[in-house]
Amino acid sequence: MTFTLDDLAALIKSRRNDSASTSYTKTLLDAGMPKIAKKFGEEAVEAVIAAMEGDRSALINEAADTLYHLLVMLEARDVSLDDVVRELERRTQQSGLAEKAARGAKE
Repeated sequence: MTFTLDDLAALIKSRRNDSASTSYTKTLLDAGMPKIAKKFGEEAVEAVIAAMEGDRSALINEAADTLYHLLVMLEARDVSLDDVVRELERRTQQSGLAEKAARGAKE
């Protein structure tokens, strides 16, 4: 059996009904967006630091933390992983440079 991001998203969704005393996910959801966004930001920064330091193991761990906290943030705002995947699919219908130009992105 392979564990997917869809599996993780479903697990996070199911935690909405758990007790905060037994579920870290539930404690985050109960704390609200400021706490969720802060945790996501912290994990993203830690992933960047691990990447810059060339620490493969730390990057794997921090990437997992970042993905988890991103999915919690999406769940808190009732945005599904499918919504995000559809947007990525739409964007990949053209080159990355053309897609950025269409959004007015400056990089």
